[in-house]
Amino acid sequence: MKIALTTSGRDLNAPLDSRFGRAPLFLIYDLDANTFDVVDNQQNLNAAQGAGIQSAQNIARLNVKALITGHCGPKAFRVLQAAGIKIYNCDAATISDALDLYKSGKLKEAHDADVEGHWV
Repeated sequence: MKIALTTSGRDLNAPLDSRFGRAPLFLIYDLDANTFDVVDNQQNLNAAQGAGIQSAQNIARLNVKALITGHCGPKAFRVLQAAGIKIYNCDAATISDALDLYKSGKLKEAHDADVEGHWV
């Protein structure tokens, strides 16, 4: 199973980014293989609008089943839910910390957006 995590870095010690749609990168972690890839999200960093929706569509195409991020707005949340992706809000300092929380069952699935649209 693949999980997407928002970040600005390229390894497991990188910080977990608090933003979903405008996160610079997504780390796609494969729980079965214990491997990861990093996917660029630069096209959405300075988008006037639609960053969350476009980011959600991009990770849905990567066949991820869960997203771990700091915050997720309403439009992105709806796209992710429609794609069957579970969303987990997390304030862990690093990707590694967030993965540990997820693997140990300490993260609760979000059932609604936790910020308004165009949150920066």
